Amino acid sequence: MLHVDPISVAAPTAPLLTTAATGSAATEVTTSAGSLAAEATPPPFSITAVFTEARLDSWLAVGLVLAAGLYLYGVYRLRLRGDRWPVARTVFFLGPGLGGIASVTVTGLETYDTTLLSVHMVQHMVLSMVAPIFLALGAPVTLALRTLPTGPRKRLLAVVHSRIARIYTFPLVAFAIFVVNPFALYFTDLYRYTLEHAWAHELVHAHFIMTGCVFFWPLLGLDPLPGRWPYPGRALLMLLSVPFHTVLGLTIMQSTTLFGGDWYPSLGLSWADPWEDQVLAGGILWAGGEFVSVTMLAVLVVQWMRQAEREARRIDRELDRQEARRRAAESTA
Repeated sequence: MLHVDPISVAAPTAPLLTTAATGSAATEVTTSAGSLAAEATPPPFSITAVFTEARLDSWLAVGLVLAAGLYLYGVYRLRLRGDRWPVARTVFFLGPGLGGIASVTVTGLETYDTTLLSVHMVQHMVLSMVAPIFLALGAPVTLALRTLPTGPRKRLLAVVHSRIARIYTFPLVAFAIFVVNPFALYFTDLYRYTLEHAWAHELVHAHFIMTGCVFFWPLLGLDPLPGRWPYPGRALLMLLSVPFHTVLGLTIMQSTTLFGGDWYPSLGLSWADPWEDQVLAGGILWAGGEFVSVTMLAVLVVQWMRQAEREARRIDRELDRQEARRRAAESTA
């Protein structure tokens, strides 16, 4: 009878089983890695992708909906008691204001903000220059002061006129923060850190919005904020901001190093060249910054002229009242 040793039979079988299991695991790991890479690498940028890659599950989307709801509730409260609120302010606040923030943070542009520097620059422009202007034109602080009860209204006024608010809204301080921040972000390792950490990238978005609001709200002067200068001083600050965007944009376009180090080349995108995209990003910052600054300068000049007209009419009315009182005194005498 043939004797079969169990150990000798199991010996060749175990490696086969191990090899098969290892091969299966390797295949599974490879497949998983491939799927993760596919998820991490977005499709080629297009207008369609801006809508198909939209995400509405971020904390910023919740904040935008909450801000819109509170603003509309304030307008509703005013109308209930018979007070008037300009429709243009509501349109500015909800449309280009909150809507502008949403257009670059919850749409498909958010998917590409760590993939293309040019998309990040579009976000930079909208969050720090476009949206804050229209948020200021919506005058949300004035709306809150007209609708809040006495206690919350007093607390809001205390915050608005606090020492910290006076410092940060002082035009020269706000202008320095507005100018220095982009250089501190893009020309240090901080930008690479924001690319590697999602929470830091979201924090930069919020910082862009706050910086723009601190700079533009006192300039527009609709809300009762401290630190407002007369219109000649405001126009001078906007005029000084024009060359700043030119210098920053040209510096980015002519830079011999990639922003973010090897981050963009490591993505291995076959449909985008990091060098060409960086030149495009600098051009967006240059052209967009000058357009917004010049437009804002024109808005300030128009406001200045309207204020002068109102002041002239007020002086005319005062002179008419004085003339009427003088004639009445003469007729009585």
